[in-house]
Amino acid sequence: MKAIVDGDLCIGCELCADTCPEVFRMMDDGLSHVIADPVPEDQYDCVQEAAEICPVTAISVASA
Repeated sequence: MKAIVDGDLCIGCELCADTCPEVFRMMDDGLSHVIADPVPEDQYDCVQEAAEICPVTAISVASA
C-alpha cells in the first residue's frame, strides 16, 4: 500500500498525523507528508482511517 498526500489540498489540520503517526508527519511547511513508503502492513487500517477523516480529502491510497 502507498499513501499519498496532495500538498495542494492539505490544510495542515494534523488529523492524519494524530491518527497514524507512523505514516504521516507534519513538516516545517505546515503540511502532512508520508514518512513510510510503502506503508507497513500493520498500519493499513490507520491509513484508511486517516484518508476517511481528512476534511479536504487530501489523502489517497494506492496499491504498492
